[in-house]
Parts: sequence; structure tokens; C-alpha cells
Amino acid sequence: MDGTTVERQKLIEVVSNLPDEALLELASFLDYLRYKSAQRKELNNNAVKFLVAIAGLGNSGQQDVSEGDEEILGNEIDSVYGWNLKPNDPNLLP
Repeated sequence: MDGTTVERQKLIEVVSNLPDEALLELASFLDYLRYKSAQRKELNNNAVKFLVAIAGLGNSGQQDVSEGDEEILGNEIDSVYGWNLKPNDPNLLP
């Protein structure tokens, strides 16, 4: 017998020896434990789903983009306006 089976047997013996008045409280506590276990399982499932959902984000398929970083940024950043497509000062519009 493994340790879990022995512990279960001990619990069964203890429950069998409880007075009837304590059984209602025990049933309530067991319902709480069942609820808590289900909540924990749901949280774990949600965490796994989240990690799987974001696992592929940022995967460009290119092995090393660091050598082309200046070219990439050069294509993304306007030489006059920077990251903005339009200037911040409306008076500077051509």
C-alpha cells in the first residue's frame, strides 16, 4: 500500500468514529475543499491557455535580427519627424 491509501484509510476510520452532529460540519468543509480544488484547477488551466496564446508572439521566423536593426529602424522612423507620422507643431506642416 502506498502512503496515500494508508492516509485515506485513516481518514475513513476517523470519519466513521465522528459523532452524528459533526458530520454536517464535515460535509460543509468537504464541499469547500472541493470548490477550492476546482478553482485552483481553473486558474491553472487559464494560466496554461494564456501562456500558449502568447508563446508565438514576437516570433518573426528570422534567426537573428540584430544585424539588420539599423535598416529595420530606418524603415520605421521618419528622418524628420521621428516615430510620428505628423509633426507635433501644426505650424511646421509643409
